Amino acid sequence: MAVAAMAGGVDSLSDRAAKMKEALLKSQTITENVVSILGSFDSRLSVLETAMRPTQIRTHAIRKAHENIDKTLKAAEVLLAEFDISRQAEAQILRGPHEDLESYLEAIEQLRKNIRFFSSSKGFKSGDAVLDNANTLLAKAISKLEDEFKQLLVSCSKPVEPDRLFECLPESMRPSAGSPANHGDPNGLGPHSHNHSEQQNSNAEAASFKPLVMIPPRTVPLLHDLAVHMVQSGHQQQLLKTYRDTRSSVLEESLRKLGVERLSKEDVQKMQWEILEAKIGNWIHFMRIAVKILFAGERRLCDQIFDGFDSLRDQCFAECTGNNVSMLLSFGEAITKSKRSPEKLFVLLDMYEIMRELHSEIESVFSGKVCAEIRESTLGLTKKLAQTAQETFGDFEEAVEKDATKTAVLDGTVHPLTSYVINYVKFLFDYQSTLNQLFREFETGGETVSQLATVTMRIMQALQTNLDGKSKQYKDQALTHLFLMNNIHYMVRSVRRSEAKDLLGDDWVQRHRRVVQQHANQYKRTGWGKILQCVSAQGLTSSGGSSSAPGESGSGSGASRGLVKERFKIFNMQFEELHQKQSQWTVPDTELRESLRLAVAEVLLPAYRSFVKRFGPLVESGKTPQKYIKYTAEDLERMLGEFFEGKTLNEPRR
Repeated sequence: MAVAAMAGGVDSLSDRAAKMKEALLKSQTITENVVSILGSFDSRLSVLETAMRPTQIRTHAIRKAHENIDKTLKAAEVLLAEFDISRQAEAQILRGPHEDLESYLEAIEQLRKNIRFFSSSKGFKSGDAVLDNANTLLAKAISKLEDEFKQLLVSCSKPVEPDRLFECLPESMRPSAGSPANHGDPNGLGPHSHNHSEQQNSNAEAASFKPLVMIPPRTVPLLHDLAVHMVQSGHQQQLLKTYRDTRSSVLEESLRKLGVERLSKEDVQKMQWEILEAKIGNWIHFMRIAVKILFAGERRLCDQIFDGFDSLRDQCFAECTGNNVSMLLSFGEAITKSKRSPEKLFVLLDMYEIMRELHSEIESVFSGKVCAEIRESTLGLTKKLAQTAQETFGDFEEAVEKDATKTAVLDGTVHPLTSYVINYVKFLFDYQSTLNQLFREFETGGETVSQLATVTMRIMQALQTNLDGKSKQYKDQALTHLFLMNNIHYMVRSVRRSEAKDLLGDDWVQRHRRVVQQHANQYKRTGWGKILQCVSAQGLTSSGGSSSAPGESGSGSGASRGLVKERFKIFNMQFEELHQKQSQWTVPDTELRESLRLAVAEVLLPAYRSFVKRFGPLVESGKTPQKYIKYTAEDLERMLGEFFEGKTLNEPRR
């Protein structure tokens, strides 16, 4: 059975192998048939391709023609669009800029694009004619822009009223209604009387100034756009002229409304000092307002309108402000050229200070090469003011020493020259930093503080020299010394109470206090020496008793009653004369007056008491003793209290 089974399996495999062989033979037959068929297709396709080639060539040519037609149509569309835009721009330009400036500027910009387009379209037959027409239209458009720029600038450029300028000042600098004017000394003796403070000047530099709006803000961008188109069209000079002529006159009128005027040296020379002093004070305020507010505002306006055109911006600003700066500086120039006088020193220093204060602002506002001349002119005035101030300083020292005024101070009080010079020196110390700056500019070497001290000492010495000369006018030596005592004491007291003490030093003060005491002692010696001899025992003793009548000699005194009576009589007469005269003299300082009275009393009263005690009985034992002993020591003390009060001044000598 196993063999039978195996035999059956072999037969089955044989059948399957036979079937596979038959299938392979069929597949080979099919493959050969397919190859034969494909070979015939290749032959036929080659024939077909040869037949289709002319058609393909014609199709490609047609496609290229379509592409060329499309390109031409598109170019034509662009060209027609440019023509259409050009017509629209032309219509807008012909209407003018006044109704719709922004659209007008857009039309100009579009016209410029058209010109660039047609300039690059060289193949366009009518291109030159179109360009000529566009350029002509553009020129007309720019001409209208010039008119529009001028009209817009003029319409919004109005002179700035003073009140608007004052509103830009810090609160502390704004003028108030009814504020007192600066007045000089009514006798013309006092120096510049305004309240100067270097701290105030420092505050002025640090103070905040509100920016001034020169024209309505909404107008500035339009003016800027107009300026841009004019510059792009090469019309810078027309733009410069329009801006300069318009804005320069506006600035000039603004300054005139403020009070600025152009003055010559002759105009200044003719003015009374009070008027000139007031004008100088005003000029200082005008300079600060003009530079920090008006010109600074104009600079900002120029920067905005001509943004992007630095050279043109600086040129416009320089040309519209140049004449106005010159008008402001002309007053300062006239002051420096006018006749020098001592009272001008302080206003010169004030003017010098404001120029120094404004220096950095001027450098900033008037920056750039084009404004160099303006900067140089302001710096030149600063130097001239410094030079004139220094020369005036020297003149003052010489004038003090040589002052020959015949003003008689009949009561021996402080001379007007002394108070004038001391006030002058006090004001000098209000200007310490300014004077130090002057010394730095004109002196070489040395400390500026010591220079100021040296100059001050020279002035004080010049005053003393002059006072010594004036004291010789008095016939009464006592009044001479009283006069010198009063004046030098006034100098010492004023120095001690001012900053001058720190500069002149304690040594100067102590030395001159001793001079005051010396004159007080000389006053006592010359004024009271003679009367003190009347209450002295010297010369009262009789020699041998031959000149005395019976009963006229005092017991043990050896004095003659007649001589004693004569002494009392002379004393009374001299004291009454001194009282009448010296009660009209003046010692203005209360402390010094009391000290001098006490010094006299300490010498006179003890001597008088001693004389009365010793020799009074000789007179009292006789008839009418009150005729000779008219005063008690207390009476004399009371009457001494009336000395130096200046109760009734002497009439001027005839």
